[in-house]
Amino acid sequence: MQVWDAIQSKRAIRDFRAEALSSKHIDRILNAGRRSQSSKNSQPWHFIAVQDKARLAQLAATGAGMGHVAGCALCVVIVVPTENERTLWHFFDSGQSAAYMQLAATEIGIGSCLGTIYEPERAAEILGIPAGYQTRLVISFGYPANEESTAQPLRAGGRRVFADVVHWETW
Repeated sequence: MQVWDAIQSKRAIRDFRAEALSSKHIDRILNAGRRSQSSKNSQPWHFIAVQDKARLAQLAATGAGMGHVAGCALCVVIVVPTENERTLWHFFDSGQSAAYMQLAATEIGIGSCLGTIYEPERAAEILGIPAGYQTRLVISFGYPANEESTAQPLRAGGRRVFADVVHWETW
C-alpha cells in the first residue's frame, strides 16, 4: 500500500475482533511512532503498550467515548514530559508519532482510533507513569470487527472541501 492510499483509506475503527496482534505487527506500529519526526529531534515521547484486558478496561474509564480502548488488542499510550516551555511542541510531536503509527497500522490491515484521557492522574496511577510525565492521548489498535467499515467511502460531509481549507499566499 502506498502512503497516499493509507491516507485515503484510513478510518476511525472502534470495534475490533477478539484477536491478538502479532508481535511483528506491534513492533512495526511502535517503531513507526518511534521513527516519526519531532521538533529539534527532541523525541519527547514514551509509549506504553497495553494489552491486558483488565488494564484496558480501567484505561477506557479515564475518558469519555473511549469504549474502543476496552475492546482493542493493543492500546498505545503516549507519554510526554509534564508542562514546561516545550509543552506545545511535545503535544504536536506526539500527534505526529500517533499519525505515523496509525498509517503503519492501516498499511497492514489493522484498525485504530484515537482517544483522549480526561483523568490524567488516574491514568498515571493505572499505568505507573512516573512524576514529571503526563498523558492525554491513547490509540487503540486491532483487527476491524467489520471489514466493510474500512472499505466504505467517507460519509458526506466527512471532510471539509479543499477550497474551504487551503488559502494561497494570504488568508
